[in-house]
Amino acid sequence: MKDTPTVQVQTETRGAVPAGTVDLAVHRINSLLRAAPEPVLFARVKLIMSADPAVQRPAIAQVNADLNGRLVRAQAAGETMRAAVEHACDRLRIRLERSARNWQAVRGGRPVPGPGEWRHQSLPTPRLPYFPRPPGERAVARRKSYALARQTAEEAAADVELMDYDFHLFTERSTGEDTVIYRTADGYRLALAHARNQSLGTVDPWITVSKMPAPRLSVTEAAARLEAAGQSFLFFVNAETGRGNLIYHRYDGNYGLITPAS
Repeated sequence: MKDTPTVQVQTETRGAVPAGTVDLAVHRINSLLRAAPEPVLFARVKLIMSADPAVQRPAIAQVNADLNGRLVRAQAAGETMRAAVEHACDRLRIRLERSARNWQAVRGGRPVPGPGEWRHQSLPTPRLPYFPRPPGERAVARRKSYALARQTAEEAAADVELMDYDFHLFTERSTGEDTVIYRTADGYRLALAHARNQSLGTVDPWITVSKMPAPRLSVTEAAARLEAAGQSFLFFVNAETGRGNLIYHRYDGNYGLITPAS
């Protein structure tokens, strides 16, 4: 791959990030981005250190890069910030290599050429730790709203791979439904806001489709069900708006809420 000019990597830190790890992260990221398959328009690294000594992996490193309008993201948690940075950079390298193979193939349906190859090359994504805040003190600390991309299941899975997400809210192309796709042990699973009998068309075997509609709840009810289920996120139909929403645990022990833009 042709080397691209060094980009100014923006940095953000939260908590007691050890001295020297910001420079380490910038150096490692720049080394990887110099061989990016397309011009790098923007890059940022965020380093977060939890203050809770009970958290097993208190260090979180997150990298975001814009490759000529295509976003690539990688993140990792570690017992030390150095370990988190190295793991996040390993994941970034894999995503850059995958994007270099064939961007059109990714958008056209399969993350990489060979069946199942993308899963075998992916590093495992441990659930990021979050502060054990008492349930009664938890609140929705972040609300994110955006226009949902209209995609096939395969295109959504490709975005999850490139962006290193555990779940992704989008509009399923054939039905127009608010839909979530999320990782499973064997691939990905889709859940639509409303149950539908019609087929979604040809869906790759590593993507399964839930036949159950999403529960219709208020945000407060969704938070309570998230706690009762002991899961990292919950997909539900917002009783006030009628749209598919995602509520999830944030690293600080509060909740995040993702909603479609009006």
